[in-house]
This record gives sequence, structure tokens and C-alpha cells, in this order.
Amino acid sequence: MVSLLLQLRETTLSTPLLSVATSTRSMSSSSNSSCSTGSSEVDDSPHGSHRFELKDVEHRILCKPLFGFQSYRSLAVLSGHVGSVSCLALCGEFILSASQGKDIIVWQQPDLRMFTKFGQGDGSVKAVVTTGNRVFTAHQDSRIRVWKVSRSSENVFKLVDTLPTTKDYLGKFMKQSNYVQTRRHHKRLWIEHADSISCLTVYSGLIYSGSWDKTLKVWRISDLKCLESIKAHDDAINGLAASKGIVYSASADGKIKAWGKEGKNNSHSLKGILEGHKDVSLNSVIVSEDGKWVYGGGSDGFVMGWEGNADFVSWKLVCEKKAHQMAVLCVCSVGEFLCSGSADKSIGIWKRESYGKLCKVGVISGHEGPVKCLQASPNAVGGGFLLYSGSLDKSLRVWWVPKQSDNEKENNNNSTTSNSVEN
Repeated sequence: MVSLLLQLRETTLSTPLLSVATSTRSMSSSSNSSCSTGSSEVDDSPHGSHRFELKDVEHRILCKPLFGFQSYRSLAVLSGHVGSVSCLALCGEFILSASQGKDIIVWQQPDLRMFTKFGQGDGSVKAVVTTGNRVFTAHQDSRIRVWKVSRSSENVFKLVDTLPTTKDYLGKFMKQSNYVQTRRHHKRLWIEHADSISCLTVYSGLIYSGSWDKTLKVWRISDLKCLESIKAHDDAINGLAASKGIVYSASADGKIKAWGKEGKNNSHSLKGILEGHKDVSLNSVIVSEDGKWVYGGGSDGFVMGWEGNADFVSWKLVCEKKAHQMAVLCVCSVGEFLCSGSADKSIGIWKRESYGKLCKVGVISGHEGPVKCLQASPNAVGGGFLLYSGSLDKSLRVWWVPKQSDNEKENNNNSTTSNSVEN
């Protein structure tokens, strides 16, 4: 286990997205006591009470038809949130986890100790994404907050702006044409979300936000200006993903819609609709690295997959899997692997085969509440990858997932030995 954590340090430090000097670790204790500003729920427990708990537990699962015994190791259980863990983000050597209690905790890898805690707002945190040295958080109070890593500040993650910005607001509030009807006898500027922001994604210099108000908004990262507001769905938007110039939005209306830029003004238009099961909410969406496969998790426990054609104008359903006994709340992917988190408290591990079909290779159990969010490390560690899961049980767990089963490793070793003998 120690060797896995040491490998994690080597891999995460080799590609840091947030370059915070190690000397700032000395600030963490003072930051913890000051960064709960704006939240009525203050965690006054001592810093030491949030230390991780190592678990030397190995789960061995029989997986058919491709795999033999597969082992999943629980590396850590991280506690410290005052509410349910709602979203996660990986930022170089840091893990960011946010909760319904409005607090955002930064965990230092590889020792997985609390680095600092920050948060502000009138609503719980629903989504978090990072780009460069900035962190964007979406909240239940319909606002997006922008945080910047500041090495000169006592509060390492410093609030620098809120979207829509004051400048953007002042430039539009005088013209009546900039107002849209949000509900009966009530109007708002089109740059404002009218309900909780449920999801964010970053792509090609833009931030995309999806909301329960059924709209998809596009923000430019360079000046934080809102560029577009799209009436995207007939019900709440629950998930966003982007790849190869296409943005995908998953909704409670049972559809995943694909959006792409076109025209002189480079605005987004609908490129296709991926139909799910009738009257079943789609809670999450991911897309493969090459943009060819799109997968969505539904409230009926199914994971569905679609294959896109060369120009991404049309898609066909290629996979329907009853993944869980209860709703699929989140999905993530790394390479050819897909992970699904469910209200049944379990995590499904899947491998993508030919034609986009999914083969189940195992199930991870351990959470005491529904699994709300998942993130997989893109870096290989010890022949596998690290998986991070957040739950309504208020904990963040870290798992090691092998990419090969024991049987596969043995076959590969035999093949290598055979080849070396022949040569």
C-alpha cells in the first residue's frame, strides 16, 4: 500500500495543474479556521480529527466472462465534511471534495491529509472544476464562484469573482431585451441561472454550466463573460461532458443532447439527441477520449451507451446494462474502464469492449450511503488506477483498481516467456 502511495506522489507531481509551493502546507491549520466564512455551519473540531483512516481490506470478486479474480483495495477513508459529499475534482497533487454543507476540502496527496478548507455561499456546492490555477464551484444559490490559488494569501484558495460578474450584469441590466421570463410574473437577465446549478465542465477555453432551470450557459474563461444561454431541455440538467468539439448535456427529461459550434458568431446549436428510456431521468454523462462513445446513467439503474458516426451528427444505441438495483447517480471513465456509482451504495467497474459494449468486471462496496460522485486518476499506479468516491455518508474514499486480473497477468507473463524462448 505504501508503494502505491509513493507511486501516486511520483505521478501526480509530474503533472501539477495547481502549482502551490510545498511551503504553503504550513498555512493549512490557519486556513482551516478562517475559510468557513459565509457558511453558518462551522466545523470547530480539531485538525487532527480529520486525518484519514487506512483500510487494509481487499475485496475479491469473480468477474465473468472476461476476467478471473479481480482485487480492489480500499486505501483510505477521508472524513471531515459537515454534509454529504456532492462532487470531486482532481488538481495535480490535490483532491478537492465539496459537500452539501457548503465546505470544500483540499486533500494533499500522497499522504491524503487535509491541506486546507474553504467555502462561501448561500447554497450547497453542486459541482467543482479546475483549469490552470483557478477553481470554479457551482452552487444551489444559482451562482458560480471563482477561486484562485494564492501563495501570498493566508487563505490559499481565494475567492476572486462570482458569475455572472458585476461588470457583465451592469452591461446588460438596463436593456429590457436582456430579460427572459423564468416563471409567471418573474423575469431575470439571460446571463443568470434561475435555479440551482447542478453541473459544470471545462472545454477549449470555455466553462459550461447546466442548471435545474433547464438551461445550458456558456462562459468565457479569459474574461468570465457569459456568451450564450441555451434552452436545452424540458427538465433539469443533471450532467455535462465535452470532447472533440461537442458538449453533451444529460437531463431528467430522459435525453442526452449534443451541442456544437457553428455559424459566423460561433454559437452552439443542437447536433443530435440520444434517447434514453421513457420517463427515466438521466443523471450523468461521460464521453470517451476519442469522442466515439457516449454513456449515460439512469434513475432506473441502467447504464446506456451510444456510438457516434464520423461527423458526430447521429448516434446509435449500442449498449444497455442493468448496472445497479437503484439509480445510477454518477459515472466516470479512465481509458477503456468505466465506473458507475449508485444509490444502492455500490460502485460498478466496467470494461469497454468492441463496438462500445460494456463488460462488468467487478463491484466495490464500502460506502454506507449512496455514491454521489466519482473521479478516476488518469495516471497509472502499480498496474491499475486510483478511484475516488464521495457519498451521502459524508466520506471520501480512495480505491486502487487493477487494470488486469491475476489470470490475465499470468497469461501475459507466459506469453512473454514463450516469446523470449522463441527469440
